[in-house]
Amino acid sequence: MAFAPETLGNPARPASQLCRAQLDNFRAALGEYAQVTVACTQEAAVFSEVAEAEGYAGNLRFANIRETAGWSEDGAQASPKMAAILAMAEQDVTPFEVVSMESNGVALILGRDQVALDAAASLGDSLDITVLLLPGADVPPPRRTTWPVLQGRVGRAKGHLGTYELTIDDYAIPDPSSRRKLEFGPARSGAISRADLVIDLTGQKPLFHETRPGYLRADPADPVAVAKLVAQAAEMVGTFDKPKFINFTPDLCAHSRNTKTGCTRCLDLCPTGAILSAGDTVAIDPNICAGCGQCAAACPTGAASYALPVVDNVVQRLRAGLAAYHAAGAKAAPVVLLHDEGHGAELIDASARFGRGLPAHVIPLGVNEPTQIGPEVVAAALAYGASEVCVLTRARPAHPIDGLEATRGLMQGIAAETGRASAMRLLQIDDPDLLDQALWQKPDPVQERRASFLPPEDKRGLLVMAVEEMIRTAPATQDEIALPKGAPFGAVVLNTDACTLCLACVGACPAGALSDNPDQPMLRFTESACVQCGICASTCPESAITLAPRIDLAAWNAPRKVLKEEDPFACTSCGKPFGTKSSIDRVMAKLESHWMFSGEAGRDRMRLLSMCDDCRTREVVIAGFDPHETTR
Repeated sequence: MAFAPETLGNPARPASQLCRAQLDNFRAALGEYAQVTVACTQEAAVFSEVAEAEGYAGNLRFANIRETAGWSEDGAQASPKMAAILAMAEQDVTPFEVVSMESNGVALILGRDQVALDAAASLGDSLDITVLLLPGADVPPPRRTTWPVLQGRVGRAKGHLGTYELTIDDYAIPDPSSRRKLEFGPARSGAISRADLVIDLTGQKPLFHETRPGYLRADPADPVAVAKLVAQAAEMVGTFDKPKFINFTPDLCAHSRNTKTGCTRCLDLCPTGAILSAGDTVAIDPNICAGCGQCAAACPTGAASYALPVVDNVVQRLRAGLAAYHAAGAKAAPVVLLHDEGHGAELIDASARFGRGLPAHVIPLGVNEPTQIGPEVVAAALAYGASEVCVLTRARPAHPIDGLEATRGLMQGIAAETGRASAMRLLQIDDPDLLDQALWQKPDPVQERRASFLPPEDKRGLLVMAVEEMIRTAPATQDEIALPKGAPFGAVVLNTDACTLCLACVGACPAGALSDNPDQPMLRFTESACVQCGICASTCPESAITLAPRIDLAAWNAPRKVLKEEDPFACTSCGKPFGTKSSIDRVMAKLESHWMFSGEAGRDRMRLLSMCDDCRTREVVIAGFDPHETTR
């Protein structure tokens, strides 16, 4: 055990019984330093209680160097890793918001048989119960009507804890004269039921993802699962807080412009239905969001960013930890192991206690969800000197991990082009022995070229900087790398012959990658800003734009590229510049064969097209020219 006052710039003070016989040493540190990090998590409650009793107003932090470093076959060589773990523990974490949901205990129990009625009997004293049985359910009529028992099936459902609204089809009330079997009267569809909780014991396809707050589901054939559900439901009355996992900035969203759909990455990945299209942006319901983070990991603009913690906090930890690891004289290149605090931490503990433990070059870092990891985190770790990033998940995750798989594919592709043996591995493991097998591999030598950049707070800036630094520090630096479709980087390829410089693409571009020049008909492009949403291509009336997913470091570091420019067209009446010659010529070419532009009147109409707005208006009003006159 050790504790490090202030920062690791001060030597850590070793102790063997800091939580017992040497507790006065800890008290002394509290009185001397504004920040103290204790290298023990097992006795965190003891240290926190002492700090509170001492009136400590500083930052008290904890780090686990026992299960993660000391308890290992490599424990004697783990000093650099311990330095890294302590350095990461000292980094600040940005606070996150919470959302509150209110439940008054109004519960709708969906069932198919007597199990639903038995559950209602168990919950009757805790909740306001209504039972909805599927049509055809074979149950005896109740001796006494204690709560409503109705018939119906759910047609549509929406909401969350405290706000559920279900549309019920085949809805019917019971026949009070039922004898052997509960019978129901005439059925109708479209009835509305509102509830705080929905308890699903039908055994059918779930109405919502299992993480939806206030939606409890169990197999009615599994009495243990039903008993657990009943116990959980009985406690769900009152106000419940949950983290607001995603910070969302609508102005940065590249989902749509002018009814043209662009980026749909978050919509495609959200497993809970928390994200919906909302015009030019998406809308993320924080009450439904379960915090998997795949939307934030995939968002190319930073409109959606993870809040638990924010991504630059994670990267700052990696920067501090990897710097401390190398400064401590490590000989092997580190591998970063990202894991959650439930499944992942338990596996690491089991490996430490009963297996080989983590190798000395494997540095663990806990995150809220493995699926929150995006390419910027992986790229930053590699740039700071890691040889690989491993992400530990369950063998059977609670939701698809398509976003994590896409991140791995992107990073592996970049690694292959820049001479790295690997960039990222997914470890879908539930067995600590298998974890040992995956991690106990011969380490690479320390990477000579390492970055030390400070992570910017904006996610897009961090993504671009981290990837650039990852490539710059790679064994084989490449200025240009082709990427697969859907990558968050790339170029706009313009067919200059087809482009008329109408600049519709500039107005549609949500990332500001396309821009004009107020003094000259011109289309300019900033490649580092392009997120490959495709809105420009779908907006262009001439179909002159295509996308080319790639990384081009030279283009990223160059000034805005001029894709096309022309001299402005001069008004044939006053000489004022307006439009471009190519656009005016194109319009005239398309109209010259039309009957309205034939003959003397048609030539007058054609002449109007070459005038600016002011001159065209004067010609029509003052000269008495009727542009709608027809000779047909």
